[in-house]
Amino acid sequence: MRHFTMIRQLLTVLITTLALASCGFHLRSDKALPSNTDYLLVQASSQSALLVRALEKRMTVYRIDGGSSADPAKQASTITIQLEPEQLNRRLLSVFATGQVAEYELIYGVRYTVVFPDGEALKTSFEVLREYQDDPDQVLAKSRELNLVLSEMRLEAADRIIRLLSSQYAGK
Repeated sequence: MRHFTMIRQLLTVLITTLALASCGFHLRSDKALPSNTDYLLVQASSQSALLVRALEKRMTVYRIDGGSSADPAKQASTITIQLEPEQLNRRLLSVFATGQVAEYELIYGVRYTVVFPDGEALKTSFEVLREYQDDPDQVLAKSRELNLVLSEMRLEAADRIIRLLSSQYAGK
């Protein structure tokens, strides 16, 4: 009986391993940049832009060496991200019976160009979407909430930029 249980457990592990391998699943590595790069240079029209600051904050979380100034010692292995000005739009989703706006969809657009160490450039864009409920009776609280939502959208955009770097480099 014990032998049968052991074989069943072994078969379960084997089948699970085969299923995960066949679907393309793989563990996420701890290095966010491609293996042949050491430095991430962030360029924007304004280095004090909020997305630049969010990106630099997320770079410390991912343990990525880089910033808004170039490192001459690592020039041959530097990936450069050239950020275009951020775009924020909103779309009306619903209104109150009085005709006042009740809910918006916030659309945070990000466009950037990645320049890889070999000099090849790749333009990319994406949008981060959030629903935002407005209440005209609580203007101060809602303006603070809007600032918090925008900050979270910028952090999500920064995370997405960093996560896409490795796949963009592999796919070129």
